[in-house]
Amino acid sequence: MSATEDTPQRRFYRLRAPHVQRTSTAVTVRVSDGEDLYLAVGSGRRRMYLTPAEAWALWRCLSEAVASTGEPPEWIRVQITPTGR
Repeated sequence: MSATEDTPQRRFYRLRAPHVQRTSTAVTVRVSDGEDLYLAVGSGRRRMYLTPAEAWALWRCLSEAVASTGEPPEWIRVQITPTGR
């Protein structure tokens, strides 16, 4: 077996959220085959593991809640390509 077959494939999805008074905030989701998703917001302690079912429920609730705040900003209209690191 090759090294890639032995280790779960990890994919990272990242986007930086701009902030008016401070630097931008990194939002990262790590997806590993057969494992829970890992969500990180900023460089502090805002980290959590989510099962796929929890991630879908969070996606649904967040999409409705955020949509109720108005039109999406231009910076969000980008394609996010997963990276290996």
